[in-house]
Amino acid sequence: MRITLIDPAAYTAPYNHYLSEALAELGADVNLVTSHFRFGEDLKPAGYQRTELFYPLSTRIFYRSKMRLPLKAAEHILGLARLQKYQGDITHVQWAPLPQIDIYGIPTKKPCVITSHDILPRRTANKIGLWQRLYKKFDQIIVHSEHGKQRLVNELNLRPETIRVIPHPVFPGTVDHSHTKRTVLAFGTIRPYKQIDHAIEACHACNAQLLVAGDPTFSLEGREKLPNTEWYLGYKNEEEIKKIFSQTTVAIFPYRAEIDQSGALMKALGYGIPVVAYDIGGMAEPIRKFGAGIVVPPDNQEALVDAL
Repeated sequence: MRITLIDPAAYTAPYNHYLSEALAELGADVNLVTSHFRFGEDLKPAGYQRTELFYPLSTRIFYRSKMRLPLKAAEHILGLARLQKYQGDITHVQWAPLPQIDIYGIPTKKPCVITSHDILPRRTANKIGLWQRLYKKFDQIIVHSEHGKQRLVNELNLRPETIRVIPHPVFPGTVDHSHTKRTVLAFGTIRPYKQIDHAIEACHACNAQLLVAGDPTFSLEGREKLPNTEWYLGYKNEEEIKKIFSQTTVAIFPYRAEIDQSGALMKALGYGIPVVAYDIGGMAEPIRKFGAGIVVPPDNQEALVDAL
């Protein structure tokens, strides 16, 4: 069986790698169609093929500059045109980064599946009708939580039998937890919806040291010299991540309700780190199911401090 797995912008590069590897181990012929990973060295294909079809220039010329966006849009259209000849027996789409274009360009003639990592991605969250039409082009929709399934049914009026709940896996790892510090880790790409200021204020109230590890998408001016805060900025490889987690007591996720599940959360759980999180999307489900930390109401900073 030939499976074409599509993530044009390499949004979930580690997830794509491990899924492709696992499918290949089961005997599938897997082609991961994606783009150059622009933040560091990508994981090497193991038993599967990776075709970097999208964004040959914009991923290499620009970093996070908005100047790349017009070029990226043009390259996206070209990538979709070239994608037509890479169809397998099954098409599995991980992300549709430009749904206004993808609804016409992503091949869905053969059995096709889409994983809804974010039920309504934040840039186009108000385009419910567009996402409804896009999701209905697929035979099956995968979500990572029961919360996500209910949103697809209630908000987008999709049929429950077309939706499969497959929880996001943890990324397993082992670290030495022998340190005796009071440290709180905010881990992952630093975006506005992750509310880093909530983590800073909570750690200040707890007299705990905050470790911030991730690549910022906005200016952190005024925060860099805060007391009891260490910054590990930029993309980190696996060895660097392991070292940071070895210094961590608790991981914190004070997110706004703009996502359903978090790969950064699954990384923390995989390293055996307890977490404190706002109850948004489906993030509470693995925490509660496995007793992996404490969940508090969204934007309740007093509860966040008590939980820490």
